Amino acid sequence: MLKAITNNVTRWDTVLFNRIFGWGDKRLLNRSLRIISWSANGYLYPFIVLYIYLTFESTLSKPFLFSALVAFPIERCLYHLLKQSLKRDRPYNKIDDVHFRVRPPDEFSFPSGHTTSAFLIMTLLSSFFQVPVIQVGAFVWASMVGVARVYLGVHYPTDVLAGALLGIITAEIGMWYII
Repeated sequence: MLKAITNNVTRWDTVLFNRIFGWGDKRLLNRSLRIISWSANGYLYPFIVLYIYLTFESTLSKPFLFSALVAFPIERCLYHLLKQSLKRDRPYNKIDDVHFRVRPPDEFSFPSGHTTSAFLIMTLLSSFFQVPVIQVGAFVWASMVGVARVYLGVHYPTDVLAGALLGIITAEIGMWYII
């Protein structure tokens, strides 16, 4: 039973990966999705958190800062634990005629670290700044990070889904601990 479920998920994962990756090697799409993927690089998050801390009123910025300071280390630990435990090959290592369109930061695929961090910051922003423009914008951006990682050939859709869930859960833990 479990093997049948796993096979179905893997089949679905590969089909969806091929559809997204198969959008083609278009210059504008490549450039746009590389920029979106780049925007989720880990070294940008401290600047976002610091900017919010220095710019907004302390009733929002302090809990936001402390939630991020709790959530990000937990996220990184869980991310590395999953990545090193599961050691899932990246799509370009398993599927013929697939290449990466951006160099991956490490060897393994599951979960997507870019997507994890994007959904973590999206959850914090959406929770602390309950303005529809910020909430919708952050969600669209985080979702596009996940789509970009699949399009760029470095993750399967389930890697992105797991990353999104991990990011949301660790943000919630950070907020729960602080608030």
